[in-house]
Amino acid sequence: MKTRRKVSWIKAARKSFNKFPDAVQTQAASALTIASQGQKADIAKPLTGFVDPVFEIVLKHRGDAYRVIYAVKIGDDLWVVHAFQKKSNRGIKTPQKEIDTIKERINRLKEALR
Repeated sequence: MKTRRKVSWIKAARKSFNKFPDAVQTQAASALTIASQGQKADIAKPLTGFVDPVFEIVLKHRGDAYRVIYAVKIGDDLWVVHAFQKKSNRGIKTPQKEIDTIKERINRLKEALR
């Protein structure tokens, strides 16, 4: 049996995630389970611009876009650091505001786990 890592959440990410539609939450939870087993779900992709591996789960539901961001190399757990509904209709790029939030949360999490 494969070793499975615990999935931990930054409180603000969990709060946002809980507002997602049930179908989106189910899809994301499945992708996080796959990630916790050391694999990558088809709906997850690497998010560039980070020192350590960070992945973005890309979800579409009834014309809306949702994202769940997780980091794999912070402590022993797999950390969900951000969840948001993508509002921009300008391409697929993650908005800079969201990237800044992700970076800030990862930095604070690393500091807290020292």
